[in-house]
Amino acid sequence: MSLFDRINDFLTGQLGEFGPLIVVGVLGMFMILLAVPLLLNQPEDPLKKLKRDTEKAAAPPAKKKQLRQRGRNEKLDRFATFLEPQDAEELSAMQLKLRQAGYQSKDAVRYFHFAQFALGILGLLLGFLYVLSLGGGETLTTQKLVMFVIGPGGAGYLLPKYWITRRVEERKEQITGGFPDALDMMLVCVEAGQSLDQSIVRVAKELHASCPSLADEFEIVAYEMKAGKDKDRVLRDMATRCGVQDVSSFVTVMIQSAAFGTSIAEALRVYASEMRDKRVMRAEEAANKLPTKMTLATMMLTVPPLLIILVGPSVNGIMDLGNMSN
Repeated sequence: MSLFDRINDFLTGQLGEFGPLIVVGVLGMFMILLAVPLLLNQPEDPLKKLKRDTEKAAAPPAKKKQLRQRGRNEKLDRFATFLEPQDAEELSAMQLKLRQAGYQSKDAVRYFHFAQFALGILGLLLGFLYVLSLGGGETLTTQKLVMFVIGPGGAGYLLPKYWITRRVEERKEQITGGFPDALDMMLVCVEAGQSLDQSIVRVAKELHASCPSLADEFEIVAYEMKAGKDKDRVLRDMATRCGVQDVSSFVTVMIQSAAFGTSIAEALRVYASEMRDKRVMRAEEAANKLPTKMTLATMMLTVPPLLIILVGPSVNGIMDLGNMSN
């Protein structure tokens, strides 16, 4: 008997029918986990370094471009084709979704896909360990074995997407709740004699305690305006990042007010009043939904005890009469 047959018989006897497959899978997982840090820590290619130094010395504008790209993780650049979508539209959509979730980093897309990859591998590894704890899957069918191994991996792969979706919804709710107060503060600043740019800076400073998400958006707007970017473009970008209908309507009002030369203070006063009324209407809507939501819970918690109290004595009396007749 060859050495391979002996190893195969040993693994089959210890771990069951799928013993060799489980061992190969675990070894593959460990090889992947060991290979990723080694790839990240690879030294830079001397030819690429020489080419970059030559281009830097020959073309000064390249230095300015490098300064603009500062803040990106250089180790992730080697895996850009793997950690970023190759379709420009898909990449833009993913960047927008991450920004709506509050992740403004330049490498947010790469970190997101790396998290999906790492958690998927970790889930598969946990699935293998769980199957090993059950005796190597001897008592499991093929369907259950695949479910126990691939299920945690799929859950780990989808976990970052679920987290981002929840973050986007929570951030939108936070912005919607704090936007009327921001408009009131902006109206006070404008009526006090400040310009729109100055009022945005002051509102961003005051909102950090109550609504940090909206304060961050106003800070981005203030920085972009200071950098000389067109005000209309800056406001439209803010509406796109927030993804809230109230903010989009506010941006439209501000752009139209500037285009037609009307008073910004008057436009803010009218729109802030509408936002306050809308917040009250949302609160009333939520209050009106409560009775409907509580109906099922109320019936489940009150009807069974009430039936026991009302019908219980009668049932007990009928059972006693039946026992006496017997």
